[in-house]
Amino acid sequence: MTRIEIGQISGIGRSLFVICLLAGALITAAVHHPAAIIAGAALGIYLLFAIKVVRQWEKVAVLRLGHYVGLRGPGLFHIVPIVETLSAYVDQRVRVASVSAESTLTRDTVPVNVDAIVFWLVWNAEKSILEVENFIEAITMSAQTALRESIGRHELAQMITERETMGRELQRILDEKTNPWGITVQSVEIRDVRIPQGLEDAMSRQAQAERERQARIILGQAEKEISDSFVQAAAAYAENPVALHLRAMNMLYEAIKEKGSMVIVPSSAVETMGLSGTLATASLGGAKP
Repeated sequence: MTRIEIGQISGIGRSLFVICLLAGALITAAVHHPAAIIAGAALGIYLLFAIKVVRQWEKVAVLRLGHYVGLRGPGLFHIVPIVETLSAYVDQRVRVASVSAESTLTRDTVPVNVDAIVFWLVWNAEKSILEVENFIEAITMSAQTALRESIGRHELAQMITERETMGRELQRILDEKTNPWGITVQSVEIRDVRIPQGLEDAMSRQAQAERERQARIILGQAEKEISDSFVQAAAAYAENPVALHLRAMNMLYEAIKEKGSMVIVPSSAVETMGLSGTLATASLGGAKP
C-alpha cells in the first residue's frame, strides 16, 4: 500500500534524536550548564523530522512551500522541516487489484457475476503523484467500469470460453486510460464467471437435450448408411446368385465356429444352396458324405 509519510518519523531520525539528547545531557552534567542539553534536544528534534529513509522499491515527492521540488529515494535523504513536506510514498512493485461486477447483463441479456484480477505497477512516480489524487482508487474504479463495459459487449458463451481474449481487451482499455497517470496495466485475468442458479439448471437441461439430439442424428445416419449398404448388397446378390450362396455358407461357418458344431437351419435354406452347399454344411458339422 502507499504510505503517507507527512509527519512520519524514520528509525534513523529517532536514533539521532536519542544520541543528541544523551550527548547534551552528558555535556550538561560535565559543565553544569543547561545550554548543552537544550542545544542537544533542539538538534535532536530537528534531525528527528529532517532525516527520512525511502525503501528500495519506493519513491517520494518533496514539496517546498507547496511547490514540487523533485523525487527522492531509494535510500537516506534530508528535508527542511516545516518548509519542506513529503507526498505519499509510492510503491513501484507490481500490485494486484481485485475487481468484481455483479448482476451485469451480457450482450445476450444474461445476468452474470464476474470476478477479475488486475496486475499493475507505477512506472512514473512523478506523474502518479501529480496527475491523480488517489491512483489506487482510480485504478479500482476504472477496472470495474471497464469490466462492466466489456461484459455488455460479449455474449455468455464468449465470456466462458474466451476469458483470455476478454482479459487482453480489458488490459488494453485500462492501459490507455492509466498511462497518462504514470501507471501501466500488465495483465488482467478473469477469475470467475457466475450465472444465476435457475439459469444454470436451464442451460444444463438444454445441453442434455442437445446431446440427445446429436445422438439421435448420429443413430439415424448410421441406419441410413446400413440401409444403403443392404441395397447395394442386394443388387450385387441379385446379379450373382453364386455370391449369395457363398455368403450363406460363410454365415453358417461363422455360426458353427463361434457357437458350436451344430446349427439347425430350415431345409429350404440348404436346398437353395444346391448340392455343393449341402456337402459343405455336412462337412462343417463333422458328418461324412
